[in-house]
Order: sequence, then C-alpha cells, then structure tokens
Amino acid sequence: MDAGSIAFGVAATALVLFMTPGLAFFYGGLVRAKSVISMMMMSFGALGLVGTLWILYGYNMSAVESPFAFSGNPFSDLGLAALSAGESANTDLVGVAYGSTFAIITVALISGAIADRAKFGAWMLFAGVFATVGYFPIAAWVWGGGWVYSLGDLMGLPAVIDYAGGTAVHINAGAAALALAFVLGKRIGFTKGSHKPHNVPFVMLGAAILWFGWFGFNVGAEWLNELGNAGLITLNTIGATAAAVIAWLVVEKVKDGKPTAVGAASGAVAGLVAITPACANLTPGWALLLGVVAGAVCALAIELKFKWGFDDSLDVVGIHLVGGLIGTLYLGFFATDTGLLLGGGIGQLVVQVIAALGVMAYAFVVAFVIGFAIEKTMGFRVKNEDELAGVDSTIHGEEAYAYELDRV
Repeated sequence: MDAGSIAFGVAATALVLFMTPGLAFFYGGLVRAKSVISMMMMSFGALGLVGTLWILYGYNMSAVESPFAFSGNPFSDLGLAALSAGESANTDLVGVAYGSTFAIITVALISGAIADRAKFGAWMLFAGVFATVGYFPIAAWVWGGGWVYSLGDLMGLPAVIDYAGGTAVHINAGAAALALAFVLGKRIGFTKGSHKPHNVPFVMLGAAILWFGWFGFNVGAEWLNELGNAGLITLNTIGATAAAVIAWLVVEKVKDGKPTAVGAASGAVAGLVAITPACANLTPGWALLLGVVAGAVCALAIELKFKWGFDDSLDVVGIHLVGGLIGTLYLGFFATDTGLLLGGGIGQLVVQVIAALGVMAYAFVVAFVIGFAIEKTMGFRVKNEDELAGVDSTIHGEEAYAYELDRV
C-alpha cells in the first residue's frame, strides 16, 4: 500500500482506540460519584489486557481455514514474530493494530452492566478469559472465514452482512452484559430512579468522543478497499445517529414529559450501534429510518430491566444488544439489492437472523459460565458494606472528587 493508505489505516486505528476512553467518560458520568473511578478503570483495564492478549495470540485466533473451525491456532505465530518479518509487514501490522481496537472496546462495553458492585481483579480475569473464548473466536466466525462469514455459501443464500460489528461487537457485548447482570445480581437499593448519573457533562463528552471515533470504526475498514465506499459509510454514520437522537428525545418527551441530555447521548449511541453492521449496505434514506427505529425502540427497551428484574446498570442490553439486533436484522429487509422489501427475497433475512441468534446465544452462555465460576471461587461482587461505602475507595483507594475545606 502507498503511504497515504497506511496513514489512513493508522488514523482509523487511533480513532477507534480513542473510543474506549470515550466509553470510560460515558460510563463514568452515568454512575454515582463514589463509583466513577472504578467504572473508568474497567475500560482502561480492558484496554491494557485485551490489547496485550490480541498481540500475543488473539490475532492468530481471528482467522480460520475452515468455516467449521472454532478459531485459529493461538500459537501459530505467538507474539507475531513471523508476521512482523514478512514482506507486507507494514500493512499487516496496521491491520493487526486496527483489529485490536475492536477487541478492546467489545470487552469494555460489557462492564456497563456491572457498575457499582464488581471487584476489579475479578473483572480483569473475566475480561481476559472472555476475550479469549468469546471475542477472538467470534471475530473469526464473522470476518475471518468462519461459519457466519460462510453461512450464505453453505446455505446457498446471500452472505451475512456485518460490516463493522453488529454481531461480533454489539450483540456479543450486550448478551455477555445480560449474563453478568444475572450473575452479580442487583445493586443495593436498585429501583427506578435510585442510581442517577453523577456527571451529565461527562456523559455528553463520552458520547461525543464515541461518535467521533465511530468514523474510524465504520469508515476505517474501507482503507483495505481503497476507500471505495467511504462517502456512503460516512454519511450513514452521521444520518442514522442524528435520526436516533431525535427519535429517542421524542419518545422520552412523550413517555416522561422531558427530553434529557442523557437521553440525547444515549440516542446517539443507539444510532451508532444500529448503523454499525449496515453502514455500507443502506442508501441514506433507509439509514435515516434505521436511526429512527433504533432510537425509539432502544429508548423503550431500557425499561425492560425494571419490568423483568435484572440490573443492567448502564443499559448495555437495552442499547447494544437491542440496537445490534435491530441493525443486523434491518439489513434483511432493506439491504441494497438483497433486502426482502427491496426485491431481494427472504434469504438475506434468514442468514441475518441465524447469525444474530447464534452469536447472542454463544456469548450469553460463555459469559454466564465464566462469570459464575469467578463468583463461586474468588468472588466477583464486592461485599455489601464495600458497595455502600463506594467501590472507588474500597477497591482503588482513590476518590474522583477530593474536596478539602480551607483552614483559616
């Protein structure tokens, strides 16, 4: 590749990496003041650990030679010594770096379901194991020649469309988050309105950083395709997200009487999630409709935790699982040329449903088993008294806001 293409790949990698600190601000603002450090540390912990594991062996696992293989061989090029010595190392290693950022944020997203009550060491153990048996194999299934990638050929139907991670990132993380919410149980005193965001500007800042970084997420993969579809992907990433903000605020106004800043930020994230798998396969008008659907449905879906009795603290399920399902299944109806309602037949919808449900079921079971094992051995949830005192001070020995009165 020429220097310009390499530079674009590096820039896209940096944008997606920046999304994880953005997520830390988004999640950090949504929790109480005595939990903000813990919440942000889970994102940064995932950044450090998953980034390391991806280079050691995760990248090796992310491609398979057969659609029936579970994953690639993690020891095939341990530490990527052979890849870094190859003739195309410059391009290949940028691709490895780009892939690492997807792995990092997928795991970091899960942490939003267990705010205020998780041990940091237990979270780090979960993050490493889930990345290894959760994200790395699923990445191979979706993008590396695995069963999702090959499903259309195997069934004589159109190929599954997941351009940037509706299944591998958002459905995966949302299903895992639901599993951990069940494992750790509800926070003390959990009721509707009991745990309010402590810093709404943090939430808005985090959402803005996520939206900014999402152009690397969606448009970034086009660096391998000579940016042939970059204009459509860029516009759809703006349009679906903007429409989702408006839809969420309308639902919020009708339902609760007031549109909120947290609602606007959450609507933006819902739109970004939904357009992720679909950004390259929708015309702009259909992308706007997707944003409306995602914003409205996700605004309603976050209420399910109160009706069904699970404490998904920061609405990972309502936004990422539901939004990821909407974006993935929407393609079955409106994907350009192959969507059911655009003259393409039912085949696209069939493979989208199978891929979405398969990844969701696998991620939920794997996360539940790992989380349950950790809870029954070293313990995943903090003691009640530590939760009441605040996990920032009891786990990290720090306070986000240290106020001192001046002495006269």
